[in-house]
Amino acid sequence: MKEETPVVWITGGGSGLGSAMARVFSEQGYRVAVSGRRESRLEEVVDSLPGEGLAVPCDVTEVATLTQAVERLIETWGRLDIVVANAGFAVGGPLEELDDTQWRRQLEVNVVGAASTVNCALPHLKETRGRIGLVASVASMVYAPGSGAYNASKAALRAMGLTLSLELHGTGVSCTTLHPGFVESEIGQVDNSGQFHAEWKDQRPAALMWTAPNAAKVMVRAIEKRKREYVFTWHGRFGAFMGRHFPGCTHWLIVFGKRFFSR
Repeated sequence: MKEETPVVWITGGGSGLGSAMARVFSEQGYRVAVSGRRESRLEEVVDSLPGEGLAVPCDVTEVATLTQAVERLIETWGRLDIVVANAGFAVGGPLEELDDTQWRRQLEVNVVGAASTVNCALPHLKETRGRIGLVASVASMVYAPGSGAYNASKAALRAMGLTLSLELHGTGVSCTTLHPGFVESEIGQVDNSGQFHAEWKDQRPAALMWTAPNAAKVMVRAIEKRKREYVFTWHGRFGAFMGRHFPGCTHWLIVFGKRFFSR
């Protein structure tokens, strides 16, 4: 019976959406491996799960650590059914103020890190006809000033997910690209170098914020149903719709909105 229990691996699993998804998967009977750079946070998540969990520290920008993480969970549980590439952060600031180091870190974590995570997991997912979850954002479809690098990384992640869906067709492996709107997380407390600041206040609109547990439930459901793309929160769906179908109108709404609220 041990080898028949499904296994999920979540990067960025030490906080926010990652830890919330870990709990939802665990409640549904999965064995859950969580990865991230802060081992103490990973251990806290594992200790809080109702089912079996495993902390496998790694840095998604270092392929060797990703490989070691996969090897460890395969050695422990013998299979991998779902991978959720959730690790990411946001570089903020006007594009003219961002240097090449900030651009590289943004893309290395959010884009290359996700691609490397998938590549390490894919041989095992093909054996189980498993599932991939890529955590992108509504920012992949509607853009805000001061978030250009982050927007670009999430747009690239959307392109990656849709391409994977095509390339994996017929293999039994599915890829679900997830686009959250505003959801509780630590993204607003991480600086442009990737360092966490507990004292920083999240500047995103609190009135529009979904809780991480509520977001995790719909994300897990979308992955299990093998949806190709899933956009959620009502404001996220509205923003994505406007950004895709009425880009000119969206441009002027953001321009005038920025002028109005800056008065």
